[in-house]
Amino acid sequence: MEFLWESLLSITWQQLVMYVVGGVLIWLAIEKGFEPALLLPMGFGAILVNLPTSGVINQVTAGVGETHGIIQWLFEVGISASEAMPILLFIGIGAMIDFGPLLANPKLFLCGAAAQAGIFLTILLAAALGFDMKDAASIGIIGAADGPTSILVSQVLKSNYVGAIAVAAYSYMALVPIIQPFAIKLVTTKKDRAMRMPYRAQGVSKRLRILFPIIVSVIAGLVAPSSVALVGFLMFGNLIRECGVLSTLSKTAQNELANLITLLLGLTISFSMKADQFVKPETLLIMALGLVAFILDSVVGVLFVKVLNLFTPKNKINPMVGAAGISAFPMSSRVIEKLGQEADPQNHLLMHAVAANVSGQIASVVAGGVILQYCATHMIG
Repeated sequence: MEFLWESLLSITWQQLVMYVVGGVLIWLAIEKGFEPALLLPMGFGAILVNLPTSGVINQVTAGVGETHGIIQWLFEVGISASEAMPILLFIGIGAMIDFGPLLANPKLFLCGAAAQAGIFLTILLAAALGFDMKDAASIGIIGAADGPTSILVSQVLKSNYVGAIAVAAYSYMALVPIIQPFAIKLVTTKKDRAMRMPYRAQGVSKRLRILFPIIVSVIAGLVAPSSVALVGFLMFGNLIRECGVLSTLSKTAQNELANLITLLLGLTISFSMKADQFVKPETLLIMALGLVAFILDSVVGVLFVKVLNLFTPKNKINPMVGAAGISAFPMSSRVIEKLGQEADPQNHLLMHAVAANVSGQIASVVAGGVILQYCATHMIG
């Protein structure tokens, strides 16, 4: 009883804040269904690592000596030392993606590229607000709408705000159905949203489907060598899907592997959510900058398509499809389909949005690689 009383008295107000943060993440996962596979373990982990003399992190306790915590070990082995967990997750993500709609309409590759502009604009904004370049680059990558990429980049660059960046990235990914309609409606009219795009299913040969991940990996590796781990594992997962001789492994990668890594990643990243690292004014600023990055990605994507349409006499693209160029797959595609049908019940944009959305998957990991390459070249860290 005496030890319990001492433990209660040793709880700081910052740790109490983290209990609330953990509880909110768990509530969002269970009640709202927002990224439950990651937000639930992240929220629970945030509570575990902030308990006084918690046994899940390394501690030196009087009468007991040094204890080695499992969450800290997972973090050091799976993220800090090798970045293995977020990279392995890309195999599962790649196995889930069908690049067929994109290969059938390659013009939509441009949407994925344009929608990453929010990353670089936010980096400039974060730097202007006083963050050093490694932290500014890590904050900007939140705009990729790609949680594993955000974790990987912030960890490789040794950012001081890995936990806040992870929470912002996954929270805003879950809030895409709320954030994107607001951003899109800022820069479109009902007439824009009602623009129809006829869809003709075009067969994509198996040979092209197999060659595509190989070619993308080689090109990305030549342009930005630091992106090889990101792009390569994503494309390897897709190659498993498309090769036709590893169907069991493809299903395993999409389900068991992706789910298990996501679960462990959520618990592991909570190590960087210790109260002394997380409860800072900078955390609120990072959350705000992450929201700005998401909005800018969507807005720039829409505006890019509007400009592109000025030079396209026929087969114009619905401007909203440009916003689907973010990496949040398939949530963003569904948002575009819903907004299109709100403007015109007979307007079906899903397949076009899916094509832009999967191009965003590629573009986001390439953008992460470009940032890492730039930082490595300029010796930031």
